[in-house]
Amino acid sequence: MIDPDRYNISLRRVSVDGDALFEARVKEFPDATEYAETAQEAYELALDTVEASLEVLQENGKPIPKPSETIDEYSGRVTLRVPKSLHRTLALAAKDEEISLNQYMVSLLSFHAGTAFPNSPDNADPGNQKYNTPTSDL
Repeated sequence: MIDPDRYNISLRRVSVDGDALFEARVKEFPDATEYAETAQEAYELALDTVEASLEVLQENGKPIPKPSETIDEYSGRVTLRVPKSLHRTLALAAKDEEISLNQYMVSLLSFHAGTAFPNSPDNADPGNQKYNTPTSDL
């Protein structure tokens, strides 16, 4: 049987009925979503769901989805031309927040991606970091 740890699990912070929780999604099992109070718990619940799903599929002779291979074809670097007025506005806002322009723009883009595509398993926390392993500092 395939090791559940090989499947792609993404975590992000969400609000459910006013409660701040962590949501864990499994890329290869689109209907598998788990919620917990900590990232570690959500991750472990997702692993349990993968393991149970694999067992049921195997018992019923159903096809088992293979873990997706992560292809790192994106460097994380984007060159972007913006109007001078937008550059100035963003630079001043970053200065007000006491962060770099780069950090400020990443924050804005991450927030927008999280609100525009809330169900995307690639959306992690507002810091735009994808967690494929449990972390305790979330």
